[in-house]
Amino acid sequence: MSTLLLEGGAEFGGRMSEPDLCAMELAGGFNIPICVIPTAAAPDNNHRRAGDNGIRWFQSLGAKNVFAVDVIDSASANNESLAASISASRLIYLLGGFPRYLAETLANSMCWRAALDAFNEGAVIAGSSAGAMVLCEHYYDPYEKKLLRGLNLIPNACVLPHHNNFGKAWAKQLEQQLPDVILIGIDEQTGMLNGKGDVWQVHGAGKITLYHNGKKDSYTRGESFSL
Repeated sequence: MSTLLLEGGAEFGGRMSEPDLCAMELAGGFNIPICVIPTAAAPDNNHRRAGDNGIRWFQSLGAKNVFAVDVIDSASANNESLAASISASRLIYLLGGFPRYLAETLANSMCWRAALDAFNEGAVIAGSSAGAMVLCEHYYDPYEKKLLRGLNLIPNACVLPHHNNFGKAWAKQLEQQLPDVILIGIDEQTGMLNGKGDVWQVHGAGKITLYHNGKKDSYTRGESFSL
């Protein structure tokens, strides 16, 4: 199984160095190509600043080859040159912002197929906040208050980002709407990484909270769990 990293938000600072360094190591080290995709920040024209923040962050961790790929609409999502840059990357990082825009821009696009090709060849795909949400089978769009279908790299799951802030407020409603689905609450400055197949490990400052079958289980730094 290829490696995924899901993060709960507030991604560029503090304890987030821990999961990101782990992801870089699993992807091949400091010299690997790291691609930052700021699609989710495009609706409010914030993608360049967000992409630059991502570049600076990974450079601060020691990355030697990190760049942003401006997939900001359907045309750029089907650009051959951008898709080639993604395909050659070993760590592909989806930033936060507007989840529905991100999911609908990437779905069935050339750039997303390139990301999947890289993933199937061993690249790490990471997402923070909206980026983590859309990687699951289901995601909740807080702007339109709707449940929508995600990109489905993690079946039968739905991420509640910023769980220690506002994400936990979604849990009761989503438990009713998705009774058979695992809800994954991810605190800010916290990540979960499946470097060992189906086993996930918690990294960072906070907790991962799982809601399933009426039960609620929490895991902290260094603890492992399966979905």
